[in-house]
Amino acid sequence: MRFPLALTVKIARHIVTHKVKRTPKFAMVLQLEPLHTCNLTCTGCGRIREYSTSLKDMVPLEQCLAAAAECNAPMVSICGGEPLIYPKIEELVCGLREQGRIIYICTNGVFMRKKMIAYMTAHYDAAMETKLQRLVAEQLVSEKDAQSVRSADASARQKPVIAPSQWMYWNVHVDGLEYTHDLIVEREGVFKECVAAIRMAKILGYQTATNTTVYKETDVTELEEMFKYLSWLGVDGHTISPGYDYDAAKKDMVKRLGKDPTEFFLTRKMTREKFKDIEKWGKMFTIFGTPVYQEFLAGKRELTCTAWAIPTYNVRGWKAPCYLMTDGHYPTYAEMLTKVNWEKYGVVDGVARDPRCENCMVHCGYDPSGALGTNYQRGDNWKNFAYNFGAKPASYPRGMDVKAFNGHSIGKGHLAEAKAAVNRELSGSKSVFQRNGNHDHAGTDAGSAPTQREELIARIESAASKTSDEEKA
Repeated sequence: MRFPLALTVKIARHIVTHKVKRTPKFAMVLQLEPLHTCNLTCTGCGRIREYSTSLKDMVPLEQCLAAAAECNAPMVSICGGEPLIYPKIEELVCGLREQGRIIYICTNGVFMRKKMIAYMTAHYDAAMETKLQRLVAEQLVSEKDAQSVRSADASARQKPVIAPSQWMYWNVHVDGLEYTHDLIVEREGVFKECVAAIRMAKILGYQTATNTTVYKETDVTELEEMFKYLSWLGVDGHTISPGYDYDAAKKDMVKRLGKDPTEFFLTRKMTREKFKDIEKWGKMFTIFGTPVYQEFLAGKRELTCTAWAIPTYNVRGWKAPCYLMTDGHYPTYAEMLTKVNWEKYGVVDGVARDPRCENCMVHCGYDPSGALGTNYQRGDNWKNFAYNFGAKPASYPRGMDVKAFNGHSIGKGHLAEAKAAVNRELSGSKSVFQRNGNHDHAGTDAGSAPTQREELIARIESAASKTSDEEKA
């Protein structure tokens, strides 16, 4: 199976239950953003601009868990921002599991190894020692960190951690091979760290996935090579979606980078050209989602947007109408469902109801449409069933031959100008951009003490410095 049986059954039961009840709209995946702070400034991401005045804010743990319970989506995608910066991320993962949720931690991968070292520390025993030795031998864990795992005191072993589970995935952002990915995330060495984190995760028994956004300049041949390499690494599945020129991202590109968004984002016609081989990729690799959505991306059919099925909750509440467009925030999921005029959005029969929706074909709006049967065509249910319950594609045997590490993009990307522009943009706000002079940033709950914020900043800088020192070693 492409997706574990228990998880597939859980999602299918959720859909069938609501269909039987004739629930008009219900959540399938919650996009939970406990914070918008991030250690990267990825090109194409509008979060830094859209939430620039609340980068220091965080959603309290209890509020995060209450939001998950409120919409009752079977799956929660913890995103942001960089969720591993969230100080209560371990407690959040544990709390969501207690609720019975499937969890995706959408991360840029930079802090993954640190979180997995914490897991090894809490669960250290003879069996863990064998894995620890392998990780040291493969230079995925330093000898110093290995010694700290072995010699940790009782308090370190009792801390909550993110442990391997069939109900949880590390969902790592990878937008291409080394040169391309580092260019997009605007920092050298991130691709290398992603690969190291994925390798470590597989040794420790975690499930891993990747999420990829396709842009105008994306080379589809490189994408196929990337999937071959990731398949060989043992990645369990992939999410892929077209880059869409939503307002916040366009403004960020113009004002922060001084670039023309039309040279970066895809039109609907371009998307169909880029994704013309998506069905072939679905047979070769474990692409998550439905074949109906793949047909939509390839231009073989139309779908109606169902953004309400993948709602977003963040520091301002329930974001509407979708993950990418913001016309308002609501205090409850129910209020958002009833007050938003959903007929105003999306593209129907090729005609955009809202001009902002014209080029959107992203998964958070249209992938649930394939599962829910909007624009149903005969055979769709069997198609989805056969795809998800069919045999999982085998690991690509020659993935090691892919030239994944194809050069650094530092100095050729957007990093230097991004740092200067972001510092200018956020001048006057209480952000780490202004305080520490680089593009790492962090935040805490509104009203938290400065010492807490500074402690979080120190943790981020320490982790970044540690990663750099290990790479030099």
